[in-house]
Amino acid sequence: MTPTDALKMLERLAAGDTTPEEVLRQFQSAPVAQLGFAAVDLHRELRQGCPEVIFGAGKTPSQVVAIADRLVAASRRVLVTRISPQHAIAFRKRFPKALHHEEARLLVVGPTPTADQRGLVAVVCAGTSDVPVAEEAALTAEFLGSRVRRVYDVGVAGLHRLLARLPEIQEASVIIVVAGMEAALPSVLGGLVARPLIGVPTSVGYGSHMGGITALLGMLNSCASGLTVVNIDNGFGAGFAAHRINQAGSAATPTARQAKPGTGKRSRS
Repeated sequence: MTPTDALKMLERLAAGDTTPEEVLRQFQSAPVAQLGFAAVDLHRELRQGCPEVIFGAGKTPSQVVAIADRLVAASRRVLVTRISPQHAIAFRKRFPKALHHEEARLLVVGPTPTADQRGLVAVVCAGTSDVPVAEEAALTAEFLGSRVRRVYDVGVAGLHRLLARLPEIQEASVIIVVAGMEAALPSVLGGLVARPLIGVPTSVGYGSHMGGITALLGMLNSCASGLTVVNIDNGFGAGFAAHRINQAGSAATPTARQAKPGTGKRSRS
């Protein structure tokens, strides 16, 4: 059940087109579909505004399709992350109109909400090798209904690239920063913007990079205030968190939030 479905039911009740008993029956319907290998949460969109997202890694193609079937029936849309080519083949046989974002390893079925124009999520990534994780974050935020601006390949090895696009980044309500290697980009950007920052360390780098642990520790030890860090390669988690922050906040600049003229203390002459 979606929030829209629930509102329509209540509107029909108010108009006298249904009975209280029927509405109660709909709300009492089982919120979980038991598939044997999975318990699918059918009321998550009603509670959280987004249907359950399927994590494809470790699941067989048939399992992913079966879970998606139940979610699409309940919410008319679904997002699947970390899919393989085999997942994509099986999935598109069942859902021919599914969108396969190969680079981000995502599958999307159903309509994307109209983007909320009140705020903007900027997804900034250091290098081209970080783009798959950045795209996972960007597409997740878009699936949830946020406007997204992509600012890619602006790592600190060529600082002028970042500074040239800083005005675009500063317009965002929340910024996702994706970086591997030593992950210096979030610290640098954190000293240049007045927005919430979500750092995403990636498993990109040479031997001492240790599969992204170096980037993770670098972000966790950043001297930049206001930086929050998600797990290695967790673009999905960053996109979801950014959307929630974007919903709660606004794109107003610090100067726009200053007191109105005449409301502050007057200096004595």
